[in-house]
Amino acid sequence: MSKSAATHSRRPAMGLAPRLFYLYRQVSKRLAIFLAIAGPGIIVMLADNDAGGITTYAATGARYGYNLIWFLVILGPVAYFVQEMTVRLGAVTKRGHAEAIFDAFGPFWGWFSLLDLILVNWLTLVTEFIGMTAALGIFGVPPWLTVIVVSIIMFMMVLQGRYWTWEKLAFLFCAFNLVYIPCAFIVHPSFKDVIHAGIIPNFPGGFNNQIFFFLMANIGTTIAPWMVFFQQSAVVDKGMQEKDIPWGKLDTFVGSMFTVLVAVFVLIVTGTLLHGVDISSAAQASNMLMGINKYLGTFLAIGLFDAGFLGAICISLASSWAFGEVFGWAHSLNNKIREAPWFYVSYMLAVVTAGIVVLIPSAPLVLITLFVQVIAVTLLPAALVFLILLLNNEEIMGKYKNTTGQNVISVTIVIAIVVLSTLYAISALFPNLFK
Repeated sequence: MSKSAATHSRRPAMGLAPRLFYLYRQVSKRLAIFLAIAGPGIIVMLADNDAGGITTYAATGARYGYNLIWFLVILGPVAYFVQEMTVRLGAVTKRGHAEAIFDAFGPFWGWFSLLDLILVNWLTLVTEFIGMTAALGIFGVPPWLTVIVVSIIMFMMVLQGRYWTWEKLAFLFCAFNLVYIPCAFIVHPSFKDVIHAGIIPNFPGGFNNQIFFFLMANIGTTIAPWMVFFQQSAVVDKGMQEKDIPWGKLDTFVGSMFTVLVAVFVLIVTGTLLHGVDISSAAQASNMLMGINKYLGTFLAIGLFDAGFLGAICISLASSWAFGEVFGWAHSLNNKIREAPWFYVSYMLAVVTAGIVVLIPSAPLVLITLFVQVIAVTLLPAALVFLILLLNNEEIMGKYKNTTGQNVISVTIVIAIVVLSTLYAISALFPNLFK
């Protein structure tokens, strides 16, 4: 036996307590790293459950019960695969999505993607104010007061001059978004029925215009163009590096699980108590649930307001970041207002104009909320195509470019969305075709 081997054999084995302490140190270290990197993925995914999303889930559950839970579960991994690409692209290029498109494809496609984004973002921002005013209206708060107070809070969040501070405040509102999870247990659903009706893929009522509308609305609220632009810009503004990509992907994965949980539990609540009732908004569902369980209706109303607020702070930032990238303005939350005046002006302009729309008498607010989700999914394929092309550019991405498997998944997602969009258009033109 060699001298080194003999020395090793005489060394006492590490006891259980030291091993546990070592494991604790390793886990604590990794958790600390994750908490430092986490943010863009969790925030964008929970903000995805915005006011329009909650309305869509509530209306879906009321109309179809538990039958479309399987579809929402599928959308979780789909959202992850889309958003994971923005983590790699942002960390590698150090550029937001709008700037990356301009640089890679030229001004024509750059302006096309920017105008596409600004239109959908502004319409979606309107729906966030619709949700917030409707939610607080349940408690007697007038819409004009909601718009003013919310706008002031949103301005204060961005004007403090630190991305990290904004992110911590956003995490606070993310926590409130989880209020729907305990609500689903309050209604005591039959989990046997949930599994039986919700897990096996089915299309209640068959293929028709109505089912296509709800499928597309759910896609539009789970995967939206603003999410691609927001997360990539957030990754850049936070200063994430290539070495942070694995943690950024984990951040996105955790967020995608939460977004599916919230969506499913909202559907379970309305599918249990309001199945068969025609629901046009989450606020209407909250009002109806007030008569069944006051606390349940209150929780849903608070959750709706929080969903609208969380969506609003992210969507408005996605637009401002994109404007700054394209026009060459300073466009970081780390800049003071005097350092990036146009970045903050564009942010405030989007917020104020969207809030004013909600105050217009007799505006078709509920119709706007549902159709914005459909418009978003119709314009989504263009944003995904740009994203996939960028991720396949080896000159830009290097070793972080898409693998063959990632391309197969990404292209399949685009094709599925295009097919559903086409089927919806056909069913709208020929309503009797799919009966």
